[in-house]
Amino acid sequence: MKSIAPPALLATLMGLHAADQITLAALPLIATLAFGAGPATVGALVAAQGAAWLLVALPAGVLVDRTPRALVLRGAAIGATLLCMVALIAPGTGWLALAAFLAASAVVPGVLAAFSIVPQLVPRSNLAGANASLELARAIATLAAPPLAGFCAAWGAPEAALALAAVAGLIATVAAFRLPLIGVPVQAERPRIVAAILEGARFVRAEPHLTAIALVAIAWNSAFFALQAVLVPLALGPLGLSPAAAGAAFGAHGAGLVIGALVAPWLGARTSPGFSLLAGPLLSALAVVAIMAAPFGVAVVCLALGQFLLGFGPMLWQIAQTSLRHSVTPAGLLGRVGATLQVAVFGVRPLGALAGGALAAWRGPEAAVWLAAFGFLVSLLVLLRSPLPQLRALPA
Repeated sequence: MKSIAPPALLATLMGLHAADQITLAALPLIATLAFGAGPATVGALVAAQGAAWLLVALPAGVLVDRTPRALVLRGAAIGATLLCMVALIAPGTGWLALAAFLAASAVVPGVLAAFSIVPQLVPRSNLAGANASLELARAIATLAAPPLAGFCAAWGAPEAALALAAVAGLIATVAAFRLPLIGVPVQAERPRIVAAILEGARFVRAEPHLTAIALVAIAWNSAFFALQAVLVPLALGPLGLSPAAAGAAFGAHGAGLVIGALVAPWLGARTSPGFSLLAGPLLSALAVVAIMAAPFGVAVVCLALGQFLLGFGPMLWQIAQTSLRHSVTPAGLLGRVGATLQVAVFGVRPLGALAGGALAAWRGPEAAVWLAAFGFLVSLLVLLRSPLPQLRALPA
């Protein structure tokens, strides 16, 4: 891959993301097998871990903009490592939930800092390649986490997955100490934390490219999570797939993510940023068409094709929008702008999942697929009415 991110940054982000994703995959297994918890407790554990991304991101963005980003990455990696070890010895689900929330809270500023430091480490011409390599590292960690947690559970020690998460955090820690301590941009004023957060939100609202990114992401994530809430009931119910066949089809999503990250630099060198930005919503809409065709064709093939497109297209979008965000955002606002977009996305995800689940319970899984199709279409229309498709190059 041409123009990848520095190896130390790749290892740091991959370790942090692996620690987060392994913990997320391990929580339901530990709660069920080690503590005998029911579905309500399992859901609460997963929610506690995910809540960190919603509650911590905004103040973390201020921290990232006021502190050398390599220093933030070091602290995040050390914190995630120690808190994964604390979760390993948690005596009950309550303490496990608290430790998981705190571990994720350490990861959040680390991820924001990892993407904010990219323009300080690579030339402007290499942004797309660097961001693609970082997204590839995250995709690999996401794919590896569930099998690792499942292996530990099959071995009879589901809590051992948290030890693996701590090892991933330790790898991130070692790599983070190899990053240069570059100072943060000088700011004329350092407003109080709430004012600083609002400054980032106002910049997103005032910058037309970022406003479009936020609106497209909100519509897309609402639709995606409405779809995710009903895919398993759809596959095992109306489509009549076996669990093994459904699992194979769902695995195509991860393949789409990885291939998208590998192809993005090559595609970006031959097309415009607007083309890659258009690919996310457009291919997502086509993915729903493939899923809707499942009852009339080879169901597992149609479902797998839909899942692949839902990984491939949005990965192209993710890499392009991150590079665009780096281009139009002042260096001193990168952390807060990233946090603002992060909160907007994570805020609508549970709403989309609840809407999809409720509609499926009322009218069946197929109705929720139509809801997702509508959401993807909205994201496409918002993008087409924005300046994003016309981008021939990253703006100065």
